[in-house]
Amino acid sequence: MTAATLAGTTFGSLLREWRTRRRLTQLDLGLQADVSARHLSFLETGRSRPSRDMVLHLSEELDVPLRGRNELMMAAGFAPAYTEHRFDDGELAEVRRSLGRILDGHMPYPAMIVDGQWNLLASNAAGAVLTELVDPALLTGTINALRVSLHPRGLAPHVADLAEYAAHLVSRLRRQAERSATTGLRALLNELVGYLHDAGLDPAAQPRDRIVLPLRLRHPDGELTLFSTVAVLGAPLDVTLEEVAIESFFPADDATATYLRNRFG
Repeated sequence: MTAATLAGTTFGSLLREWRTRRRLTQLDLGLQADVSARHLSFLETGRSRPSRDMVLHLSEELDVPLRGRNELMMAAGFAPAYTEHRFDDGELAEVRRSLGRILDGHMPYPAMIVDGQWNLLASNAAGAVLTELVDPALLTGTINALRVSLHPRGLAPHVADLAEYAAHLVSRLRRQAERSATTGLRALLNELVGYLHDAGLDPAAQPRDRIVLPLRLRHPDGELTLFSTVAVLGAPLDVTLEEVAIESFFPADDATATYLRNRFG
Protein backbone atom coordinates (compact mmCIF):
# COMPACT_ATOMS: atom_id res chain seq x y z
CA MET A 1 0.00 0.00 0.00
CA THR A 2 1.54 3.31 -1.04
CA ALA A 3 1.09 6.74 0.51
CA ALA A 4 -1.38 7.52 -2.27
CA THR A 5 -3.33 4.38 -1.47
CA LEU A 6 -3.33 5.31 2.20
CA ALA A 7 -5.08 8.61 1.49
CA GLY A 8 -8.50 8.30 3.09
CA THR A 9 -7.51 5.13 4.97
CA THR A 10 -7.82 5.49 8.73
CA PHE A 11 -5.68 3.93 11.40
CA GLY A 12 -8.82 2.41 12.89
CA SER A 13 -9.81 0.64 9.70
CA LEU A 14 -6.31 -0.77 9.23
CA LEU A 15 -6.15 -1.90 12.85
CA ARG A 16 -9.53 -3.63 12.51
CA GLU A 17 -8.39 -5.30 9.27
CA TRP A 18 -5.25 -6.75 10.88
CA ARG A 19 -7.16 -7.83 13.99
CA THR A 20 -9.75 -9.57 11.80
CA ARG A 21 -7.06 -11.23 9.70
CA ARG A 22 -5.51 -12.59 12.87
CA ARG A 23 -8.97 -13.87 13.89
CA LEU A 24 -8.97 -11.97 17.17
CA THR A 25 -11.83 -10.17 18.88
CA GLN A 26 -11.22 -6.82 20.53
CA LEU A 27 -11.28 -8.65 23.85
CA ASP A 28 -8.73 -11.21 22.62
CA LEU A 29 -6.36 -8.51 21.43
CA GLY A 30 -6.92 -6.45 24.55
CA LEU A 31 -5.95 -9.34 26.82
CA GLN A 32 -2.96 -10.18 24.64
CA ALA A 33 -1.71 -6.58 24.42
CA ASP A 34 -2.76 -5.50 27.95
CA VAL A 35 -5.00 -2.81 26.48
CA SER A 36 -8.68 -2.45 27.36
CA ALA A 37 -11.17 -3.63 24.76
CA ARG A 38 -12.93 -0.29 25.23
CA HIS A 39 -9.79 1.62 24.23
CA LEU A 40 -9.31 -0.66 21.20
CA SER A 41 -12.89 0.05 20.19
CA PHE A 42 -12.21 3.80 20.45
CA LEU A 43 -9.06 3.40 18.32
CA GLU A 44 -10.91 1.44 15.64
CA THR A 45 -13.79 3.91 15.47
CA GLY A 46 -11.51 6.95 15.51
CA ARG A 47 -12.73 8.25 18.87
CA SER A 48 -9.17 7.96 20.23
CA ARG A 49 -5.86 8.68 18.52
CA PRO A 50 -3.01 6.27 19.25
CA SER A 51 0.44 7.27 20.39
CA ARG A 52 3.44 6.22 18.34
CA ASP A 53 4.35 3.63 20.98
CA MET A 54 0.80 2.24 20.93
CA VAL A 55 0.93 1.78 17.15
CA LEU A 56 4.20 -0.14 17.44
CA HIS A 57 2.93 -2.15 20.41
CA LEU A 58 -0.27 -3.27 18.67
CA SER A 59 1.67 -3.99 15.47
CA GLU A 60 3.97 -6.29 17.43
CA GLU A 61 1.10 -8.07 19.15
CA LEU A 62 -0.66 -8.59 15.81
CA ASP A 63 2.57 -9.80 14.16
CA VAL A 64 2.14 -7.21 11.41
CA PRO A 65 4.92 -7.27 8.76
CA LEU A 66 7.18 -4.21 8.60
CA ARG A 67 5.42 -2.88 5.50
CA GLY A 68 2.10 -3.05 7.33
CA ARG A 69 3.60 -1.40 10.42
CA ASN A 70 4.71 1.54 8.30
CA GLU A 71 1.21 1.79 6.85
CA LEU A 72 -0.28 1.84 10.35
CA MET A 73 2.22 4.51 11.41
CA MET A 74 1.40 6.75 8.45
CA ALA A 75 -2.34 6.27 8.87
CA ALA A 76 -1.94 7.40 12.50
CA GLY A 77 -0.07 10.52 11.38
CA PHE A 78 3.48 9.40 12.16
CA ALA A 79 6.55 8.90 10.00
CA PRO A 80 7.32 5.31 8.93
CA ALA A 81 9.24 3.39 11.56
CA TYR A 82 11.25 1.25 9.13
CA THR A 83 13.31 2.04 6.05
CA GLU A 84 12.47 0.63 2.63
CA HIS A 85 15.28 0.46 0.11
CA ARG A 86 15.27 -0.84 -3.43
CA PHE A 87 17.09 -4.15 -3.61
CA ASP A 88 19.69 -2.60 -5.91
CA ASP A 89 20.31 0.45 -3.66
CA GLY A 90 23.86 1.06 -2.55
CA GLU A 91 22.86 0.73 1.11
CA LEU A 92 22.10 -2.96 0.53
CA ALA A 93 25.32 -3.72 -1.37
CA GLU A 94 26.87 -5.80 1.42
CA VAL A 95 23.63 -7.75 1.89
CA ARG A 96 23.49 -8.46 -1.85
CA ARG A 97 27.09 -9.70 -1.80
CA SER A 98 26.30 -12.01 1.11
CA LEU A 99 23.19 -13.35 -0.62
CA GLY A 100 25.26 -13.87 -3.75
CA ARG A 101 27.66 -16.01 -1.75
CA ILE A 102 24.73 -18.14 -0.64
CA LEU A 103 23.64 -18.63 -4.26
CA ASP A 104 27.17 -19.51 -5.37
CA GLY A 105 27.68 -21.81 -2.39
CA HIS A 106 24.57 -23.78 -3.33
CA MET A 107 26.01 -24.77 -6.71
CA PRO A 108 25.65 -27.16 -8.50
CA TYR A 109 22.02 -27.04 -7.39
CA PRO A 110 19.55 -24.28 -8.39
CA ALA A 111 18.83 -21.39 -6.04
CA MET A 112 17.14 -18.02 -6.47
CA ILE A 113 16.32 -14.86 -4.55
CA VAL A 114 12.78 -13.45 -4.79
CA ASP A 115 11.04 -10.41 -3.37
CA GLY A 116 7.77 -10.29 -1.44
CA GLN A 117 5.74 -10.82 -4.63
CA TRP A 118 7.91 -13.71 -5.86
CA ASN A 119 9.60 -11.54 -8.47
CA LEU A 120 13.04 -12.90 -9.32
CA LEU A 121 15.91 -10.77 -8.02
CA ALA A 122 18.84 -13.12 -8.69
CA SER A 123 19.68 -16.76 -9.32
CA ASN A 124 22.74 -18.93 -9.67
CA ALA A 125 23.93 -20.59 -12.88
CA ALA A 126 22.19 -23.87 -12.05
CA GLY A 127 18.87 -22.04 -12.18
CA ALA A 128 19.13 -22.51 -15.94
CA VAL A 129 17.85 -26.07 -15.49
CA LEU A 130 14.48 -24.49 -14.70
CA THR A 131 14.41 -21.40 -16.92
CA GLU A 132 15.52 -23.23 -20.08
CA LEU A 133 12.15 -25.02 -20.12
CA VAL A 134 10.23 -21.72 -20.12
CA ASP A 135 9.01 -19.65 -23.08
CA PRO A 136 11.60 -16.84 -23.39
CA ALA A 137 8.74 -14.31 -23.54
CA LEU A 138 8.08 -15.06 -19.85
CA LEU A 139 11.70 -14.28 -18.99
CA THR A 140 11.72 -10.66 -20.15
CA GLY A 141 11.10 -7.67 -17.91
CA THR A 142 10.03 -8.58 -14.38
CA ILE A 143 10.20 -12.36 -13.99
CA ASN A 144 7.77 -13.82 -11.47
CA ALA A 145 8.81 -17.23 -10.17
CA LEU A 146 5.28 -18.45 -9.44
CA ARG A 147 3.89 -17.21 -12.76
CA VAL A 148 6.74 -18.97 -14.56
CA SER A 149 5.99 -22.14 -12.60
CA LEU A 150 2.29 -22.39 -13.46
CA HIS A 151 1.91 -20.51 -16.75
CA PRO A 152 0.89 -22.79 -19.63
CA ARG A 153 4.05 -21.72 -21.47
CA GLY A 154 6.17 -21.95 -18.35
CA LEU A 155 7.22 -24.99 -16.33
CA ALA A 156 3.68 -26.35 -16.03
CA PRO A 157 3.72 -28.55 -19.19
CA HIS A 158 6.94 -30.16 -17.96
CA VAL A 159 5.80 -30.94 -14.41
CA ALA A 160 4.71 -34.47 -13.65
CA ASP A 161 1.90 -34.57 -11.04
CA LEU A 162 1.12 -30.95 -11.95
CA ALA A 163 -2.23 -31.00 -10.16
CA GLU A 164 -0.64 -31.78 -6.81
CA TYR A 165 2.34 -29.45 -7.21
CA ALA A 166 0.19 -26.56 -8.47
CA ALA A 167 -2.24 -26.93 -5.58
CA HIS A 168 0.73 -26.77 -3.20
CA LEU A 169 2.02 -23.52 -4.74
CA VAL A 170 -1.42 -21.91 -4.72
CA SER A 171 -2.06 -23.01 -1.12
CA ARG A 172 1.29 -21.55 -0.02
CA LEU A 173 0.60 -18.27 -1.80
CA ARG A 174 -2.90 -18.09 -0.30
CA ARG A 175 -1.45 -18.38 3.21
CA GLN A 176 1.20 -15.80 2.42
CA ALA A 177 -1.35 -13.34 1.03
CA GLU A 178 -3.42 -13.73 4.19
CA ARG A 179 -0.54 -12.85 6.49
CA SER A 180 1.35 -10.37 4.32
CA ALA A 181 1.07 -6.63 3.80
CA THR A 182 2.63 -6.95 0.34
CA THR A 183 0.37 -5.56 -2.34
CA GLY A 184 -0.22 -7.60 -5.47
CA LEU A 185 -0.23 -11.03 -3.87
CA ARG A 186 -4.00 -11.46 -4.16
CA ALA A 187 -3.92 -10.46 -7.83
CA LEU A 188 -1.12 -12.97 -8.40
CA LEU A 189 -3.12 -15.62 -6.53
CA ASN A 190 -6.15 -15.01 -8.75
CA GLU A 191 -3.93 -15.25 -11.83
CA LEU A 192 -2.50 -18.60 -10.74
CA VAL A 193 -5.93 -19.97 -9.86
CA GLY A 194 -7.03 -18.96 -13.35
CA TYR A 195 -4.22 -21.02 -14.90
CA LEU A 196 -5.33 -24.05 -12.91
CA HIS A 197 -8.97 -23.62 -13.89
CA ASP A 198 -7.97 -23.28 -17.57
CA ALA A 199 -6.05 -26.55 -17.27
CA GLY A 200 -9.01 -28.28 -15.64
CA LEU A 201 -7.24 -28.56 -12.29
CA ASP A 202 -8.64 -28.00 -8.81
CA PRO A 203 -6.65 -25.27 -6.97
CA ALA A 204 -8.06 -26.52 -3.67
CA ALA A 205 -6.76 -30.07 -4.13
CA GLN A 206 -4.61 -31.35 -1.27
CA PRO A 207 -1.26 -33.16 -1.67
CA ARG A 208 -1.13 -36.84 -0.87
CA ASP A 209 0.20 -37.92 2.51
CA ARG A 210 3.96 -37.65 2.12
CA ILE A 211 6.92 -36.12 3.95
CA VAL A 212 8.09 -33.79 1.15
CA LEU A 213 6.33 -32.84 -2.07
CA PRO A 214 8.91 -33.03 -4.87
CA LEU A 215 9.03 -31.10 -8.12
CA ARG A 216 9.29 -33.72 -10.86
CA LEU A 217 10.39 -32.18 -14.16
CA ARG A 218 10.24 -33.90 -17.51
CA HIS A 219 13.53 -32.48 -18.76
CA PRO A 220 14.96 -33.22 -22.25
CA ASP A 221 17.91 -34.90 -20.53
CA GLY A 222 15.67 -37.09 -18.39
CA GLU A 223 13.29 -36.67 -15.48
CA LEU A 224 14.68 -34.52 -12.67
CA THR A 225 13.28 -34.67 -9.14
CA LEU A 226 13.87 -31.76 -6.77
CA PHE A 227 12.59 -30.44 -3.48
CA SER A 228 13.08 -26.93 -2.17
CA THR A 229 13.50 -24.92 1.00
CA VAL A 230 12.61 -21.25 1.48
CA ALA A 231 14.76 -19.15 3.83
CA VAL A 232 14.35 -15.56 4.99
CA LEU A 233 16.73 -13.12 6.66
CA GLY A 234 16.87 -13.09 10.43
CA ALA A 235 15.85 -9.92 12.31
CA PRO A 236 15.54 -7.58 9.28
CA LEU A 237 14.76 -3.94 10.04
CA ASP A 238 14.16 -2.89 6.43
CA VAL A 239 10.89 -3.56 4.61
CA THR A 240 12.60 -4.84 1.47
CA LEU A 241 14.91 -7.19 3.34
CA GLU A 242 12.08 -8.61 5.43
CA GLU A 243 10.30 -9.65 2.23
CA VAL A 244 13.35 -11.15 0.49
CA ALA A 245 13.44 -14.95 0.40
CA ILE A 246 15.92 -17.52 -0.90
CA GLU A 247 14.48 -20.64 -2.49
CA SER A 248 17.06 -23.40 -2.71
CA PHE A 249 16.46 -26.59 -4.68
CA PHE A 250 17.99 -29.94 -3.77
CA PRO A 251 18.11 -33.22 -5.70
CA ALA A 252 15.58 -35.73 -4.44
CA ASP A 253 17.30 -38.74 -6.01
CA ASP A 254 20.78 -39.86 -7.02
CA ALA A 255 20.12 -39.50 -10.76
CA THR A 256 19.19 -35.81 -10.38
CA ALA A 257 22.20 -35.17 -8.13
CA THR A 258 24.56 -36.77 -10.63
CA TYR A 259 23.08 -34.83 -13.54
CA LEU A 260 23.40 -31.48 -11.75
CA ARG A 261 26.97 -32.21 -10.58
CA ASN A 262 28.05 -33.25 -14.07
CA ARG A 263 26.47 -30.20 -15.68
CA PHE A 264 27.12 -27.43 -13.15
CA GLY A 265 29.72 -28.83 -10.79
